Amino acid sequence: MAILLQSLRLVDAEYVHPPKNYIYTGSEVVLVENEFEGKIDQTIDCSKYYASKGWVDLRCFTGEPGEEYKESMDSLGELLKSSGFSKVVLMPNTHPAIQTRNEIQFLKSKSKSWVTDLVINAAATKDCEGENFTDILDLNQEGIMVFGDGINPISNPDRLMKILQYLQKFNGILFDQSFEPLLALYGQMHEGEVSTRIGMKGIPNLAEDVAVHRNIEILRYSGGRLHIQTVSSKAAVERIRQAKKEGLNISADVSLFQLLFSDEDLVTFDTNFKVNPPFRGNEDRKALIKGLKDGTIDAIVSNHQAQDFDAKHMEFDLAHSGMIGLQVFLPGMVKLADELGWPLLISKITDGPEKVLGIHKPGLEQLTIFDPNERWVYDKKSNLSNSANHPWFNGELKGKVKFVINKNNFFKVQ
Repeated sequence: MAILLQSLRLVDAEYVHPPKNYIYTGSEVVLVENEFEGKIDQTIDCSKYYASKGWVDLRCFTGEPGEEYKESMDSLGELLKSSGFSKVVLMPNTHPAIQTRNEIQFLKSKSKSWVTDLVINAAATKDCEGENFTDILDLNQEGIMVFGDGINPISNPDRLMKILQYLQKFNGILFDQSFEPLLALYGQMHEGEVSTRIGMKGIPNLAEDVAVHRNIEILRYSGGRLHIQTVSSKAAVERIRQAKKEGLNISADVSLFQLLFSDEDLVTFDTNFKVNPPFRGNEDRKALIKGLKDGTIDAIVSNHQAQDFDAKHMEFDLAHSGMIGLQVFLPGMVKLADELGWPLLISKITDGPEKVLGIHKPGLEQLTIFDPNERWVYDKKSNLSNSANHPWFNGELKGKVKFVINKNNFFKVQ
């Protein structure tokens, strides 16, 4: 089926290109230089739309198995399609953790009908507890290249070093949310003037800074590939920048909502703002922006962590951390577009994460088409997640994904 995409603005890492006509041939999207000689089966007016290579999310949560009421594989598949993602990395923090061939085969089976390609981040240690190793080499036989303990840091330096060494046998990569848990003990938000003012136990930048510095030094000693997830502090960004200059095989990502919120938002005690790492101060946000612009930070992630009503609607210190981030991902980018520009934003969800995963390739076999100006209400009726833990819930948002091309198919997003 040939589909004419009329007056579409293509966005890449360099430019927002002027409107041009493209043809979806059934296997790829090609620019129409002159008159198209073949049969056109459908014409879509894309004069209001932007498009880019398919989006890649390096950090996403599923509740299945064990917590399907938070997010099932079925609900997540619909979420990913409607949010424009053609590839996603699933965290291992399920019950049981993603740590054996059984869990891998289960997830592959459940995602067969997805529009989105699945990349599994298998647990590096049993039950993501940071001590006993999973069968890393056996899991690699199932095609797993990404390992890590998801929301739990690998804080034992011996374990981290040995995992990096194991992964070199097949050029695997370790994903780690690097922070020192003992320095973050009982912390509820960023440690600073705001936490002092409202009487909340703080998590200092030091908890992240120390862990990132330690892990970089271990990487320098052991070799291997290390990807640091959800960077949030100024000093951590600077240490990663210096490590890259020295030629270490290191990459990093940042949660989209770290660029949108700060510790000031917690003065309302809204538990939807309770996340880990916590929202930092303005200086840290400036450092994150600089890190994105100069290439220190390779990717922006949704860090989609669904929490049910009971997990969030309780006293702040008892509430679970996490925020859903898929359906609001494009509206979040719209809010950042004036400051960062569409080419940079798009590069951090296409070329950047592809290079982290080692799958970067040119061409438009996958495409995400979106309207950055369409307004819609994010409420119970429009929500596709099993959960609703986001501060924008019941608000009007701007930015809507319209079509996704992947797996040799053209999908309209409802």
